[in-house]
Amino acid sequence: MASPSVAAGSGGEGSSGSGSGGAEPPGRHLPALFEQAAERLPGLLGAASKEQLLYLYARYKQVKFGACNTPKPSFFDFEGKQKWEAWKALGDTSPHQAMQEYVATVKKLDPSWNPQTTEKRGKESKTAFGGPVVSSLYQEETIREEDKNIFDYCRENNIDYVTKAIRSKKVDVNVADEEDGEGQTALHYAAACEFLDVVELLLKSGADPTLRDQEGCLPEEVTDCKAITSALRQHAAGGT
Repeated sequence: MASPSVAAGSGGEGSSGSGSGGAEPPGRHLPALFEQAAERLPGLLGAASKEQLLYLYARYKQVKFGACNTPKPSFFDFEGKQKWEAWKALGDTSPHQAMQEYVATVKKLDPSWNPQTTEKRGKESKTAFGGPVVSSLYQEETIREEDKNIFDYCRENNIDYVTKAIRSKKVDVNVADEEDGEGQTALHYAAACEFLDVVELLLKSGADPTLRDQEGCLPEEVTDCKAITSALRQHAAGGT
């Protein structure tokens, strides 16, 4: 797992943040500490990895909404699926534990953070992904042009670069995306995004419409576009 190592009981240190009397039960101020940690997070974007942001997102959702009971996002909602999977993996983790782990992780990102001097919430501090301004916390990483592959070009509907990649003879149009983890081919991506021109180019270049991903889906089964479905079926029927 890429998640930061956070002991389940490590949030106990958060209960010392308010100091109105030692007789109060442990965790008495944990909810307030959790909210302060969420406010601190936007200033830590440069220090947090994508895995840590997903870790925090999942715990924020667990606190606010409980166990994940929403449907898994669609095939081509790549970011949404990662968020959903991170939240779903928490199962029945208690909100209390999720708050402890969230606070502990923010402290790990910023050891100097003092929750007693929390910054005032500004207009930009709106709760979304894991805390204030969190919709900006987890954005798709900017991929340098030289680092892009045929899967990226298919998702972008960049037919010129897909063509160049194919003509370079260095690309197997039927290879599965190893980073995706679901065995999707370029044809799956183009079909899911409903880019007919890219689908037709891939088919003409030898893409196999009968290849299934790890969930057993054909490219025609990940799209609602009738034109794409028709093209895929015709090619499959006429292929050798």
